[in-house]
Amino acid sequence: MAYDYDLFVIGAGSGGVRAARLTAQAGFKVACAEESMPGGTCVVRGCVPKKFFVFASEYGHMMEDAKGYGWSFPEAPKHDWPTLRDNVQAEVQRLSGIYSNILEKNGVDHIKSRVVLVDPHTVHIVDEDRQVTADKILIAVGGRPIIDESIPGAELGIVSDDAFLLPELPKRAVVAGGGYIAVEFAYIMAGLGVDVTLVYRGERVLRGFDPDLAAYVESNFERAGIRYINNTVFTKIEEQGGAKHVHLMNGETLETDLVFWAIGRRPNTNGLGVDRAGIETDRAGAIVVNDDSQTNQPSVFAVGDVTNRVNLTPVAIREAAAFVETQFKDNPRRMDYADIPKAVFSQPPVASVGMTSAEAKAAGYGVDVYMTNFRAMKNVLADNPERVIMKLVVCQKTDKVLGCHIAGTEAGEMVQVAAIAVKAGLTKAQFDATCALHPTVAEELVTLTNVVEE
Repeated sequence: MAYDYDLFVIGAGSGGVRAARLTAQAGFKVACAEESMPGGTCVVRGCVPKKFFVFASEYGHMMEDAKGYGWSFPEAPKHDWPTLRDNVQAEVQRLSGIYSNILEKNGVDHIKSRVVLVDPHTVHIVDEDRQVTADKILIAVGGRPIIDESIPGAELGIVSDDAFLLPELPKRAVVAGGGYIAVEFAYIMAGLGVDVTLVYRGERVLRGFDPDLAAYVESNFERAGIRYINNTVFTKIEEQGGAKHVHLMNGETLETDLVFWAIGRRPNTNGLGVDRAGIETDRAGAIVVNDDSQTNQPSVFAVGDVTNRVNLTPVAIREAAAFVETQFKDNPRRMDYADIPKAVFSQPPVASVGMTSAEAKAAGYGVDVYMTNFRAMKNVLADNPERVIMKLVVCQKTDKVLGCHIAGTEAGEMVQVAAIAVKAGLTKAQFDATCALHPTVAEELVTLTNVVEE
């Protein structure tokens, strides 16, 4: 059968654009449909604008620290929210344009429309009211933030997508959640002068991270001006007298100007036509795929957050590249999900790669944990109490470094480099044999001698 396209990609985020570009470069006929701005969650309403917000919210702390180094400011520093918001959106527009150009310069048909699956080889282009066929279809539509619709008044809150476009910065905000997005936005808003309360149903934020890193993040809440209430949830949200009143299960009521839902994300499959195309999904709506990103329909594939495997932009990109190598270049490749580095841009940030000691023990390893906790040199003259934590989880039998966990300034930058060593399977002895670069925070990674019990 002759198809209109060799590959039809639904979604022009990081994974979708990578797959479309590489397939087109290999000489195949490709289309990529996107109903919103190209760039996906990361570029348009996620990683990129959020990191700019992190930078913005850090400057106030930097100016305070600068006083210890002899700097003074004749007037109290003042932040202008519209300037930040508009400058970030201008950069988002620029980056989105680059994604569009990538598609078009590589000969990909860029279809600016919502698309619905008709069957395993056919899609309906809604805005153009026409159908096209493809030998293979790749779904890369990502996910979307959720709210707890069971809570009366839940619609009075916003989600992360909305936070980048607020007409004005609120004086008070209540954030629901304890994961990446909740923690990062709590610090962002507090750093910009908002009175923030973080409400989390669990005992400790950042489930899945090393417990010392999670505790480190919590230990900095008060200094950042964040009130933390754990082990409770919202029961009702009401609007009264121009303010919102958040009722908690513990009996407390919080008066605020903004309610921010950051309780998770859901694969963006609603209305996509997966049922009609016979594509299997799980209870959360994620598309079920095998190790080759293939669905139960042999011609349909999915990568990125819509599969709910590891929801990180670099993972979606690598899944997409492996898909192209396997399906269009006769060069079978699979994404390796071991030792993926991750970071939370709290203030200070935390980052990890590899196993925690608990994960290593559960996997059957006997481990030694090397750890240090110190104040960085930069913080001394600033009289800043902020500290750094570093941990290496090491296999007792082989001396292989199984995990690296860092909390403190530039944690993400250090873990990205350390991830190369962990991925390569280097040993603690090889870390120790590496000459230290002095004076740096990172030199502690190659001088760790203190073994702690865990």
